[in-house]
Amino acid sequence: MSQLRLISHPLCPYVQRVAIALMEKHIPYECDYIDLAEKPAWFSALSPLGKVPLLQLADSTVLFESAVICDYLEEAFPRSLHPDDPASRARERAWIEFGSAVLATIWGLETAQNAETLRCKAEELRMKFDQVEQVLDGGPWFAGSRFGLVDAAFGPVFRYFDVFDTIVDLGIFDGLGKLRRWREHLSQRPSIQQAVVPDYADRLRRFLAGHGAYLHHIAAHNRQKVCS
Repeated sequence: MSQLRLISHPLCPYVQRVAIALMEKHIPYECDYIDLAEKPAWFSALSPLGKVPLLQLADSTVLFESAVICDYLEEAFPRSLHPDDPASRARERAWIEFGSAVLATIWGLETAQNAETLRCKAEELRMKFDQVEQVLDGGPWFAGSRFGLVDAAFGPVFRYFDVFDTIVDLGIFDGLGKLRRWREHLSQRPSIQQAVVPDYADRLRRFLAGHGAYLHHIAAHNRQKVCS
């Protein structure tokens, strides 16, 4: 049995950050998925905030919040995913927080109920991604040749668009060449590919349908045009 137990939800991008870090650091772990709409009693007893991820250690200690969990993994296990220099390390932590702000905007995009909200959220994302574009250098990763926790944070961000882009072209990545190349490299990284369940894309589409998202409305309209 693995000494670490990751408690997860199939669509949670914050869980994916932790899973990517675990795989990049070659740390064995087990993963248990729960339904956040019907939280089991044992989960509610373990999670002070009622959220995933949780990481349960061998001594039954439970850690929560993805940033805290990733910091623990950095301190407790070899193969660091942060730079050694304190200023560089702080800078990368700041961009991880920026990634969380991007995820908040993506939530608004994927739950948008009308065309105007979708357009506004797409424009907001475009502005955020343009800020990231300005700090990217030669790649292939955020810090150049070193894969780090910023990459682990943005891999789940870009994964959403593997589904969204099949529905509608929002123009979010137009002209952002460095960002597009970073996205492509991240999509090919084994740890990022393996951080989700095989049917992730179908689950995300079902989420859009279940929340009455405008993206689902567009997808349904597109299917109707194809079949008519």
